[in-house]
Amino acid sequence: MALSPLGTLKNKTIFAAAWLIWSLMQVKLLQDWGLEWKMAALDSLVSNTLLAAITIIVINNLRYYRPKKGKYIYIIIVCAVKAGLWSVMVKYAMLNIFPKETAYLQFLDKFMPIRFYFALLITLCVALVSELFYTLEEQKDSEHRKTDAEKLSREAELYKLRQQLQPHFLFNSLNSISALITVQPAQARKMIQQLSDFLRGTLKKEENQWISLEDELLHLQLYLDIEKVRFGHRLNTSIKCAGSDIKLQLPSMLLQPLVENGIKFGLYDTTEAVTISIEAAHDNNYLVVTIQNPFDPETASPKQGTGFGLSSVQRRLYLLFARNDLLNTRHTENTFTTVIKIPQPS
Repeated sequence: MALSPLGTLKNKTIFAAAWLIWSLMQVKLLQDWGLEWKMAALDSLVSNTLLAAITIIVINNLRYYRPKKGKYIYIIIVCAVKAGLWSVMVKYAMLNIFPKETAYLQFLDKFMPIRFYFALLITLCVALVSELFYTLEEQKDSEHRKTDAEKLSREAELYKLRQQLQPHFLFNSLNSISALITVQPAQARKMIQQLSDFLRGTLKKEENQWISLEDELLHLQLYLDIEKVRFGHRLNTSIKCAGSDIKLQLPSMLLQPLVENGIKFGLYDTTEAVTISIEAAHDNNYLVVTIQNPFDPETASPKQGTGFGLSSVQRRLYLLFARNDLLNTRHTENTFTTVIKIPQPS
């Protein structure tokens, strides 16, 4: 249920100030029409107190019962009834206050129709303002609910994507450990320990969606250590980052699928040693990370699809920033390059 227009102290103050100004104006108007000051002041006090009570009732009526769109005749009828009731109450009150003031009572009878129209106009204005207020409040509440629902949906999808990254990498690592157990048991044990450290770090980051570049690179190094056990001397890495940039922020586990994609295109179709280069820099208000890997155009085909790694990162960036231009790829004759731009929190 929307709040009343008089629900806040500020609104109550504005309402009271407007009513006071109108009451003083009415006193001056009644004096101009020939009434004594005290009589004009008492008339204004009684009539406007009753009118204020009537308008508050109209406000509360609209709070709990709103006419359907386009059927505002209901508001006009209610306001007319309330204004008529106000006229009867004012006349009855003034008859009891000034029972022997014949001139005043004649004045009251003569100008009561005009005062009725004034009361109707004021009541209609208050009703329309209240209707507008309640409509805007409902729209605001609807937008909040929609935003909250979209946020929950984004968080759920982000969580799902992050959960998909773990088994995707875990299955590859377990297959490698299985292959090493018989031929290189020491390497298999080392890889199990490294995998354990990697997964432990992943679980710790679940509650913190954003981390520093320094923490992300440390976590990425655990992943690279595991991959180096798999590929041995064939996998080399180069990480460049200025010391002043290590505190920049990015979503956790964002670089690992990109590097995994580079390893996939760089090593899977060759027996030679390759170097995966990772360079991070601060550009305006962005953290820009560039990942390069060699590829053989005759055996590798990055044009045919982005794979799970790039598509998952692209989706995460869109869900976080509602932008599709934060991840770009390009390739030359023997190099595949991935560039991501992370807007920094303000």
